[in-house]
Amino acid sequence: MKFVTFFLALAYTASVAMAAADTKECEVCVKVMDDIRASLSKEDSRKKPLVEKAMGDYCANKDSKLSAREKKICYYIDPIKRDVAQPFSLGMSSLKVCKRITKANPEICTVKFPVKKKKMEKKDISKLRVKQLKAILSERGVECKGCVEKEEFVKKVQDTEHLSGDEF
Repeated sequence: MKFVTFFLALAYTASVAMAAADTKECEVCVKVMDDIRASLSKEDSRKKPLVEKAMGDYCANKDSKLSAREKKICYYIDPIKRDVAQPFSLGMSSLKVCKRITKANPEICTVKFPVKKKKMEKKDISKLRVKQLKAILSERGVECKGCVEKEEFVKKVQDTEHLSGDEF
């Protein structure tokens, strides 16, 4: 009995951990799909031609201030609108739609929102993981040669703060 209880607790913990890991997976694609879904009524979201039209309208909307990353997702999904509209019209969740279309274009889920880094204090930067610090440096076009310790990466991020920006 104890073994079964332990096993169930372990399975629950694993499922919670996997759900937490999925929140950042395909984050830009999921946001775009959620925005498109929000622009459609419940009935219209079941009709493939209307879903395709909504995707085109969302991506072509000049008044909307799409970020560079959202425009990149639009660029990726434009040629495969039909493949996106099929699971979308069946009511599949945005994350599952994104994972499915990643089979057609593996770059879709690699697009991520930037790590928030504007006006970060030293204590905030030191809370980031080394992987995130490396990502910030690579976005700025800076290499940290000879950096081994986390503090060296933190110092390099602070020294290159003037290079920060959300250009793409």
